[in-house]
Amino acid sequence: MFRLIKDLIFAWQYKRAVKKAVKLSKLHGMKFYVIYLNGGLKVVPKKAVKELVARRRFRKGVTVQDIEKRALFVTH
Repeated sequence: MFRLIKDLIFAWQYKRAVKKAVKLSKLHGMKFYVIYLNGGLKVVPKKAVKELVARRRFRKGVTVQDIEKRALFVTH
């Protein structure tokens, strides 16, 4: 029962994050990712991810393509 509740909450949060990503993508004309980070779903623009990779905020060798592969949702 507890697992079902957790799954429902995650599904609700995921649906909300996807809506937000699509809305921001249409508004700004950029690609957005929905990624699972620090125990929660985050909506992040590709431009910010590029800057963080360039500043070495991720492990050595991690590329934008790696993050895009692991993203739960990617806007176009």
